[in-house]
Amino acid sequence: MDTFATLLVLCGVMPLALGVPPIWTQPEQIHISYPGSPGSMLITWITLNKTDSVVEYGVWGGKLFELTAKGQATLFEDGGSEKRTMFIHRVLLRELKPGVPYVYHCGSDLGWSDIFYFTALREGVDWSPRFALYGDMGNENPQSLARLQKDTQVRMYDAILHIGDFAYDMDEDNARIGDQFMRQVESIAAYVPYMTCPGNHENAYWNIGPVHIISFSTEVYFYTNYGLDLLFKQYQWLQKDLEEANRPENRAQRPWIITMGHRPMYCSNADKDDCTEFNSHVRTGLNDTTPPAPGLEDLFYRYGVDLEVWAHEHSYERLWPVYNYTVFNGSLNEPYVNPKAPVHIITGSAGCRERTDPFVPEHRPWSAFRSSDYGYARMQVFNSSHLYLEQVSDDQYGKAIDSMWLVKDKHGPEAWL
Repeated sequence: MDTFATLLVLCGVMPLALGVPPIWTQPEQIHISYPGSPGSMLITWITLNKTDSVVEYGVWGGKLFELTAKGQATLFEDGGSEKRTMFIHRVLLRELKPGVPYVYHCGSDLGWSDIFYFTALREGVDWSPRFALYGDMGNENPQSLARLQKDTQVRMYDAILHIGDFAYDMDEDNARIGDQFMRQVESIAAYVPYMTCPGNHENAYWNIGPVHIISFSTEVYFYTNYGLDLLFKQYQWLQKDLEEANRPENRAQRPWIITMGHRPMYCSNADKDDCTEFNSHVRTGLNDTTPPAPGLEDLFYRYGVDLEVWAHEHSYERLWPVYNYTVFNGSLNEPYVNPKAPVHIITGSAGCRERTDPFVPEHRPWSAFRSSDYGYARMQVFNSSHLYLEQVSDDQYGKAIDSMWLVKDKHGPEAWL
């Protein structure tokens, strides 16, 4: 055996043969999110062994890593048969300069991540935030991922809104599929706030520029075996948040209210999902419970929600302004100028192993445009009156296959009058 082969045995094979477990202190699955407080950013990552939670960072072009922030690590045990454990690290960065790019890495003296960068979100309402929107992206067949990676590298977005369904599935193979997925999206999520549609006992909102974004769970309408408490608590939370967002001083500052939930109220897909039913659970609620559980269409209409973004269907569909299956276009020639009802967008075709979903042959009267191409949506809120949204087809090499200008001189329930 030559010297090189001997070194391989001594340095690599023998520890495994002796049963010595490797030490996993290297950060992975790095992603950032906006916690809602101006001048802040939350950095999250995992290690398989316990380490300190440290982020070293600095202004782009300045002294590298001149600032340090420390956080906490939480032990997480997966619910699968192997009961795998890992440590989730969270470090909150504060007092960031609005609109300024930062360079950072995370970890500890036992292992550091690669160097990443992000731009701190601007403060106030007088700017035009840019978003990517999509749902249903998997570890297998994530067809839109490469294009989103490139978009991120050229700083096209201020935030990503992932509207539910990740990895397919996060818990599969004792959560190894989830780990692989989080490593895949690190190429996006480590650079841009990656905001998700929450699970079945969470809710959240963010104020970004002139927009109030509400993220909520639709799963409470389908997993009632866990009880109805979560459903009613969420409804009360939504009502309270919408009331607060509609206070005159708040709506004047942030006139746009956008909701994001996973399962749509409407869709014209050729399947038997809830959104194909006239009285869909999310839209009208549950009448077979005690007490009956309220749906969300009346609530969102009553408080003047402007745009409702959904996923779950592996396709794209833009609806006319609609309430209770009735179209309320602004006018015949300009349907999205001062419409008299909320606008719904379904964008769930980012790519997963379940492929895309077909539509029923007959065009529904409330459906304006639909496509089964793989892709995702881009949105920019230009000011208090103009919002632009387009759907990008990955099948057609990044072509924008649909677009919409939503123009509103008034916001809130009075806009429907």
